[in-house]
Amino acid sequence: MSNLDPAVVKAFGKQWTRFHGATQESSDAHTIFKSYFSIFPWGALPPNAVGFDLGCGTGRWARFVAARVGVLHCIDASTATLEVAHRNLLKHPNCRFHCASVDTIPLEDSCADFGYSLGVLHHVPDTAQGIKDCARKLKPGAPLLIYLYYAFDNRPVWYRSLWQLSDIIRRFISSLPFFVRWPLCDFIAALVYWPLARLSKVVAKLGLDVNLLPLSAYRDRSFYSMRTDALDRFGTRLENRFTRAQISRMMEAAGFERIEFGESPCWCALGFRK
Repeated sequence: MSNLDPAVVKAFGKQWTRFHGATQESSDAHTIFKSYFSIFPWGALPPNAVGFDLGCGTGRWARFVAARVGVLHCIDASTATLEVAHRNLLKHPNCRFHCASVDTIPLEDSCADFGYSLGVLHHVPDTAQGIKDCARKLKPGAPLLIYLYYAFDNRPVWYRSLWQLSDIIRRFISSLPFFVRWPLCDFIAALVYWPLARLSKVVAKLGLDVNLLPLSAYRDRSFYSMRTDALDRFGTRLENRFTRAQISRMMEAAGFERIEFGESPCWCALGFRK
């Protein structure tokens, strides 16, 4: 069986068609990009490196990566999403587009100088296998950067309890038709994300620690990002979460070494294929 959920792929196609990224604030996207790639070894890549973006979405990260490498293969399981990515990346002729799932990546084994998959592999049925499939496409010594939803293993009990409550809401909303789902997620962005994010911003300006305040990571982000992420979070029916230890074990089992994590409450991990 293919390592994808067709309903999830269809939902993301609708999501990224609606939130195509063309009007997203550049500074906002660039800040998030720098956070994700803070541990990426740009200096270790060969000249004109060839790599892949697994689950490229609208190309929001590819537009920053493509300018630094030789060829970037943008891979997504949704044809609708790839159409958006192609439009957004017209200024980057070194991008190649492939409609494929993680278990059918249309690249030769051991051919890529690097790879990354951000916010994608927690939405497939078998995340561990997905990491192995990415590993097969990398050359020995090549890096893979992944971002997976974390299991709040570095958060207090009350914080995990809040997530459990929100997950009940997610399960309900994600079961609804898309034309009902996206307005509800916009409602959550306006009445939950925005107020809590702005509260965190005020608290931060007072010189207080905001790390344990829910949604504090959004304090400097645009409302566009909040709307996009609210739909991503509450509108997706398949969501897997992992502890830091679980991610390390999955990467090791996939043949990665020198595994490290970015300094974030969420888990962005880097490993090098043995």
